[in-house]
Amino acid sequence: MITIEEALDLVDRAIKPERLNSVQELILTQCWSGKTYQEIAAASDYDPDYVRVVGSRLWQLLSESFGEKITKSNFRSVLRQQPSQVNEPDRVRGSISALELPNTPVPLDSALYVQRPPTESQAYEEIVKPGALIRIKASRHMGKTSLVMRILAHAQSRGYRTVRLNLLQAEDNILRDLERLLRWFCANITLQLDIESLLDEYWDEDLGFKVSCTTYLQGYILGQLDSPLVITLDEVNRLFKYPQVAREFLPLLRFWHEEANNVPVWQKLRLIVTHSTEIYLSLNLNQSPFNVGLSLRLNEFNWSQVHELAKRYGLDRDEFNIEIEQIKSLAQIVNGHPYLISLAFCHLVTQNSDIEQIIREAVTDTGIYRDHLRGHLIALGNHPELAAAYKQVIESDEPVILNSLVAYELESMGLVKLEANKTISRCELYRLYFRDRL
Repeated sequence: MITIEEALDLVDRAIKPERLNSVQELILTQCWSGKTYQEIAAASDYDPDYVRVVGSRLWQLLSESFGEKITKSNFRSVLRQQPSQVNEPDRVRGSISALELPNTPVPLDSALYVQRPPTESQAYEEIVKPGALIRIKASRHMGKTSLVMRILAHAQSRGYRTVRLNLLQAEDNILRDLERLLRWFCANITLQLDIESLLDEYWDEDLGFKVSCTTYLQGYILGQLDSPLVITLDEVNRLFKYPQVAREFLPLLRFWHEEANNVPVWQKLRLIVTHSTEIYLSLNLNQSPFNVGLSLRLNEFNWSQVHELAKRYGLDRDEFNIEIEQIKSLAQIVNGHPYLISLAFCHLVTQNSDIEQIIREAVTDTGIYRDHLRGHLIALGNHPELAAAYKQVIESDEPVILNSLVAYELESMGLVKLEANKTISRCELYRLYFRDRL
């Protein structure tokens, strides 16, 4: 017989360099004691469907790691039959392909996803509300997509239909024309739901484009669904460059959200809107979708989250010989930036890199951040007005007041943070690198 502590150690060695996240460990521990998913959810305040989804992916992860089918009902007997030392899986652990690439969304079943409480729980609670509207603001590489994936998975676990629309995929000639944008919006929803398009039958120029779009959603799309529909609209900030269209389209989102209070069929619609900068359009307060619903902002990791991610990568193990103070120094340079800190941890695990060398070469053209930094440098080179403004920011010891549109563009790129009406560089890495190049 083995104890739960020994079982956790077996699992830990079997899946390394990955680590069980807090929810996976909770489920494994409680299931070891014979608890049901419902009992685990009740005791932990997690949604039962969420616990069930995480549990299912946990058994899949263990099946892949131990090389045999593992389920909730047999995992105890399988672990009890394991030798005291678990053999390393056949897959190569020394290549980046053995871990999720830091510049891609964190997979749903990954142990490398670090929660930022209470963000996730708030989102899961909100998305099940009739007519829900969730707004997520974060710069590039801050984790918007990874969070949206988890909200959608939570919705799907409850039987909801989901659609993802990204305005980066819409051509400029669509975004600058309200009718084309609304038809693009409806056509994509129809396509992703795999239902017949009747757009032309519902489109009536006499009624207007917005009424036609609304009627199509209400009378055709939502009318035939027997479950809620979650529509995610990513990179809404692309519309800000087309203020005339944005002032017509964005209030529609709020109208549909508020129609849930008046027309029952609209209760089926749940909206998720993401954007990477502040809203700099002048919208009527009573029509703006940016002052209703649940607002979520993704910031940099705090030290507790950086430390947790380091443990998920296994960097607390003796084999890496890394001190906490070294990780703190790295975190301070990148200011807890999720992508930048993950990239460093990935190199430490997969490339046997030296953490002191990573820190020492961070702002050079030979360091691990060289491609990321050069990408920003090229972008700034293509926009001299942004480069001049950012140079002003990094050369100042105090927060700088910039032209609002310029500040928003720099924030969207991820180079700065806005504090009230003032701008500061997002991290020391950027400040030191660009100080000598702009």
